[in-house]
Amino acid sequence: MKKRLLYTILSISLLTVMAGAAIAPALGVISAHFEGRNPLLIQLIVSLPALFIILTNLVFPWLCRLMKTRTLALTGLALYVLSGAGAFFVNNIGLLLFFRALMGVSVGMIMPLSTGLLAYYFPPEEQAGLMGLSAAMNQMGGVVATFLAGMLAGISWNYAFLVYLLGLIAVILVAAFLPNERLSGRGGVSLSLLRRFHPSVVGMFLVMILFFIYPTNFALTASETLSELGITLTMVGLDVVAFLVGLVFGALMKRFAAQMKYVAPLGFAAGYLCLATGSGLVWLLLGSAFIGIANGIGVPYLNTIGSVKAGKEAATTVMPLLSAALYLGQFVSPLVVSPVASMAGTSPYAVGVCIAIIYLLQAVLTRKKQMLPENQERPGISVLKKQESYVPLHNF
Repeated sequence: MKKRLLYTILSISLLTVMAGAAIAPALGVISAHFEGRNPLLIQLIVSLPALFIILTNLVFPWLCRLMKTRTLALTGLALYVLSGAGAFFVNNIGLLLFFRALMGVSVGMIMPLSTGLLAYYFPPEEQAGLMGLSAAMNQMGGVVATFLAGMLAGISWNYAFLVYLLGLIAVILVAAFLPNERLSGRGGVSLSLLRRFHPSVVGMFLVMILFFIYPTNFALTASETLSELGITLTMVGLDVVAFLVGLVFGALMKRFAAQMKYVAPLGFAAGYLCLATGSGLVWLLLGSAFIGIANGIGVPYLNTIGSVKAGKEAATTVMPLLSAALYLGQFVSPLVVSPVASMAGTSPYAVGVCIAIIYLLQAVLTRKKQMLPENQERPGISVLKKQESYVPLHNF
């Protein structure tokens, strides 16, 4: 029963990254179909869901007071399938963007559940491994959806939206195996909540700003070295690296818990340094690998620390904040990095190195000793063990 519940929650994780990324390979044919339209409208097809995910995350605790867990998940998943696949029948850019906004609302409803339910149903000592699996499924969902959407777009532009029918798998699993309990809705967006979880929230924001420098620039900067197929395979390879790292994240946390806070910022710094200073194939592949490792560690690490600190209330406290920070970072990244790079007369990758250094300083200054939880005495407070010392997680 516990395995069925885990697979059910992980099936939700498989879907969340698909909100915008799944349609990215089809933007070329979509743009050709809507030729003459403002290019910004085409770009919004990918970026608009992020805004509505953030807005929905802000009211997520209220939704938890309104609906029980299974009802909330099924409502979000039904909206996910209908708004995603429903765009297949649309031939108007305004209506298409309306469906994309609804897609954002649906992901905003299920994203906190995809990690918060792991904290609710499983003990804190399992959180690192589970958050690693969740991040791995997220990456795998991106790989599968991107590949399928690209194939479907070859038939016609609107066929790419049929990839969202994958959500039906999660609908079946949730209906069959997810208990219909009422989560605590005592959370909500507040300054006190943000103060409590700001190391993880700010960290997630920086991770996403850093990561999205790569997909928004790599295809352009690597075109002189790699073919279109080579670029695609390299970018998919990055997701595969992040997926594999997610699978072993729990084991890494058990062995190197105190050092894990440095891995993501140093990985991003090394990756963007490779891309900024070298243009050969080896540098491109090495830089991509470092960024994949950084992303594969950074997201589950922050989710783990946040979930253990919040305890069973994670789904209605820290997880909506982390989800909002994640998508805000995605949305803001190209709006900040490209203008800064232009003003400084440098590459976006050089800006990425600078932001990675800021992230490293943030990790060092806002986090004390990071350790894996051994037990949890009460919701929200975990006692973590490292050698002979015990440090309350609320100090992190």
